[in-house]
Amino acid sequence: MGDISENHSASLLERVANFRTILWEAYQRKPISHWILLFLSSMAMLVAFPASTLLSRVYYANGGTSKWIISWVAVAGWPLTALILIPTYFICKTFPTPMNLNLFLSYVLLGFLSAADNLMYAYAYAYLPASTAALVASSSLVFSTLFGYFIVKNKLNAGVINAVVIITAAVTVIALDSDSDRYSNVSDRQYILGFVWDILGSALHGLIFALSELVFIKLLGRRSFHVVLEQQVMVSFMAFVFTTIGVIVNKDFQGMASEAKTFKGGEAAYELVLIWGAITFQLGVLGSTAVLFLASTVLAGVLNAVRVPLTSIAAVILLHDPMSGLKILSLVITFWGFGSYIYGNSTENKLS
Repeated sequence: MGDISENHSASLLERVANFRTILWEAYQRKPISHWILLFLSSMAMLVAFPASTLLSRVYYANGGTSKWIISWVAVAGWPLTALILIPTYFICKTFPTPMNLNLFLSYVLLGFLSAADNLMYAYAYAYLPASTAALVASSSLVFSTLFGYFIVKNKLNAGVINAVVIITAAVTVIALDSDSDRYSNVSDRQYILGFVWDILGSALHGLIFALSELVFIKLLGRRSFHVVLEQQVMVSFMAFVFTTIGVIVNKDFQGMASEAKTFKGGEAAYELVLIWGAITFQLGVLGSTAVLFLASTVLAGVLNAVRVPLTSIAAVILLHDPMSGLKILSLVITFWGFGSYIYGNSTENKLS
């Protein structure tokens, strides 16, 4: 019995030593600037995305009512990405990708879908606690996988399929727990609508992800960092145009002045929530883009897995969201599902 335990300890120590060796070799292959940028990008994902979600909920909790304004805020920060894109042409000594009709139409379509997606999520934030909205939105991984399989012909394996089933189960648990976290000023109908819009937004997000990958494969044929930034700028700009039209038609710009006056905390607080909402959303998108190209989709998946519980925990601490036993169970199941997805992807990469 003692020999078995010693062998197990020795095997574990060997694995730890091998892992440390792999990390050290990976570190030596890249310059220190690479690791600094990767660290900053990872922090942007883990801090900016949860902050953006919480700020959207703060807007509604303190007197904001417009769904169009919050969806507009999500894309109003697009010039930040453009400011980062322009220097890459000089640093990488390259030129902007030539625009043709097919590429332009793809940007228009993705921009329209992104505008619709942001509007759906705005309804979710209006009626659901931030912690619940974040957990339900994690189902976008399920839709990304399914759309990626049918549209881009991405491979599926047991780990990925297992992740799809597990995360679906986690969302079902949240649906069964609807009575414990519904705000008193939100009706049953509104809560159900928020849940439905969150699911639909996640499905559309998965479709956008698959279509974006298809654009890279069919129209661009390459995945350099500045090309991804170009697509992000163009899609965000198109979404900004469509959303701005919606805000104007709905006359929500005129309503911002009256909203600011009645906002809890005053006009200054109202402006700060919207400004920081725009900044944090763009920083989160930029961070995820950088992680994908500096590291891998596996690391991006790890960070996505981590930011879901971070958002939920931050919402409980800062916004006093209710946290029932079933919601905690859903959180654990979601984390498990992400872990299965990451394992499935890493196994696929090793085999290929």
